[in-house]
Amino acid sequence: MTHMEITRRNFIVTTAAAGGGMMLGFYMPGANAANINMNPWERPTDKDGQEVNAWVVIDPDGTVTIRVGQSEMGEGVFTSLPMIVAEELHVDWKMVRAEYADANRHVRNDNLYQRMSTGGSGAVRRSRVYLQQAGASARERLKAAAAAAWGVDRAAVTAKDSVLSSGNRSGTFAEFATAAAGITFDEEPAIKTPDQFQFLGTSVARLDTPLKVNGTATFGIDVKVPGMLYAAVEVAPVPGGYLTSFDEAAARAAPGVVEVLRLGENGIGQVIHNLDEVPNRVTGLSSGVAVVADTYYHALSALNLMAKEWDARGNGHVTNQTIRDEAFSALRNPSDPTYKTAETIGDAMGAMGGAAKVLEAEYWTPYLDHACMEPMNCTVSYTANRADVWVGAQNPPGALGIAAEEFGLEQENVFQHTTFLGGGFGLRSRSHETRQAAAIGKALGRPVKVVWTREETTRQGKNRPYASYAFKAGLDANGGAHALEARVVSHSIFQHQIPQFMNEGLDGIALEGIDARSPYVWPNKAVNWAMRNNHLPVQWWRAVAAPQNLFAFESFIDELAEAAGKDPIQFRLDNMPADSHFRHPLEVARDASGWSANMGRGEGMGVAIGEAFGSIVAEVAWVTVSRRGQLRVERVDAAIDCGHTVNPDTIVAQVESSIVYGMTAALYGEMTIRDGRIVEDNFDKYLLMRINEMPEVRTHFALRGGDAWGGVGEPATAPIAGAIANAIYAATGKRLRELPIRNHDLSWG
Repeated sequence: MTHMEITRRNFIVTTAAAGGGMMLGFYMPGANAANINMNPWERPTDKDGQEVNAWVVIDPDGTVTIRVGQSEMGEGVFTSLPMIVAEELHVDWKMVRAEYADANRHVRNDNLYQRMSTGGSGAVRRSRVYLQQAGASARERLKAAAAAAWGVDRAAVTAKDSVLSSGNRSGTFAEFATAAAGITFDEEPAIKTPDQFQFLGTSVARLDTPLKVNGTATFGIDVKVPGMLYAAVEVAPVPGGYLTSFDEAAARAAPGVVEVLRLGENGIGQVIHNLDEVPNRVTGLSSGVAVVADTYYHALSALNLMAKEWDARGNGHVTNQTIRDEAFSALRNPSDPTYKTAETIGDAMGAMGGAAKVLEAEYWTPYLDHACMEPMNCTVSYTANRADVWVGAQNPPGALGIAAEEFGLEQENVFQHTTFLGGGFGLRSRSHETRQAAAIGKALGRPVKVVWTREETTRQGKNRPYASYAFKAGLDANGGAHALEARVVSHSIFQHQIPQFMNEGLDGIALEGIDARSPYVWPNKAVNWAMRNNHLPVQWWRAVAAPQNLFAFESFIDELAEAAGKDPIQFRLDNMPADSHFRHPLEVARDASGWSANMGRGEGMGVAIGEAFGSIVAEVAWVTVSRRGQLRVERVDAAIDCGHTVNPDTIVAQVESSIVYGMTAALYGEMTIRDGRIVEDNFDKYLLMRINEMPEVRTHFALRGGDAWGGVGEPATAPIAGAIANAIYAATGKRLRELPIRNHDLSWG
């Protein structure tokens, strides 16, 4: 009997092919639909097609390849960004093929593709203008080439569905691509305004979906290179710690082992003594050990056999309680000298004495994991003159630069191949796995694939920071906003990652949704922030600080509404400017949800609203809570104002995805710190929502148009925790001031 290794992916691919050849269309340019390669870094167009500009390549058969500078990690950029180019190009969408832009070429040619860092919900809002320009420029060059051939003015030539026409003459884009590539303009053509769009704003099936459904899409963890080895790694479980000793002989004696390498200090790669000495480099190579073998199973088995001793470097005493105690010590001391002022209007403290009612409350949110489904991984191939890197990176040029630094090569000699990403959420933005893989690959001089276990991925995950809040507010005699003092104490992402972005010691991103970016008007307001960092590295998380801030602040706004004797939505509207852009999404969510502030015990609606990355989202959650405290989120109505739409179906999907992500964090998310290390090391301990907990999500567009172009990948994450917490209060009378929700007894009656 022949032995055959069957994986889930092989099963999907094999059965899909046997079931009618459904994969064939993905390899046939122009076969019924726009498409992408399962390995989107591969560029057959480099050999076969004519490049009209850096973004557009036209093949002889009429296939038009549009290059994508952003990383596809589920947010739909492999469809939305080609749509932007296609809108201006007037190409037949069925003839479009998408591929990743080349990070090496980007670096060699002075940032040719302008923006290749994916994050901040910026793919459309930060790339749209130059992508439109790329499409318009290619179109006009094609028209100019046809006009020259036909002896007419360029204005007399029209472009539609990949065909150029003038009078009774016509020709395809492919016929004029070579001539178009040699044409230059003194002035680039104007791009369309939204009222002129014909393709943008229509729902189009995502190009990456078929590949992910049939199992052919190549994620980083799928990469295979001829002759490659496999590396399993383990670094200090207490971040910043040190590997003092390990049983190398035990690992070397295990089957299939090729090499055992010490990482970090006194070993290969970057030397790190402690985090304070290397600000902005905490995603580098930590102290640890790598076992390299002929298979990953052999590498991991040998790593697990090896006894290891670690030095926590003075951080072994840190726990959740010590972190919390330090934060609340500052939080309850308004005169603490470490506070930095973020916003001041009037005299908040002085005005409290004239308030009709004064309320105070404290809130807490914990560290959170990114919980990407794909464990961290990177494959490298190194020689003295060239290196190749295959990795799912949110910032491909950044990964390339990190690899080049570790390899000791010039950046133009490093070729970074971006795969599909099995989740990013900010975790894959700093490429710490790339530095580690590059160090191992250089030491070996052979291709190697480094894979972190789920446990290693979780323990070394660079969490979302904790945050603590103290609010004090005064209401006037009419129940209106009169004075607000807000103090926030949290762990700073900027200080850990990019300290040069700190503004005189203030991490502005830590206060989004509470400071001037809040929708509410306070005649007297003071917002102050104090940093309390520790040895745990932190990193951007989906919507960054907005989810925890809006949980706390929008819950407190509900407390104020109750004290004022007002409906929660009406209280919000009453304390917004008349021309506020927040009003319309809030009204749409109210009306679409069938809002009721008084549904009776065990059932309730809650609301929260906020802005992130240029988009405003209002959410109304409807929950039921049994007498024994069993919670179910029945429905969420989300009204989003992102200004305009490119692909409405993608926006709906991202709103739903964001709500799931924010909701699972609100219900279950919490990292436990014990003896300086993270306890949760897999999904049996770090709990996620299950499919049977999924509420009905209804997305409503509340677009203001004009010059507004907001992001959609993250903003809907921000309000959901506050909306659910407020709904729980409406259903049970229990006010939640800490997350996650699972830690609370919700029983009533």
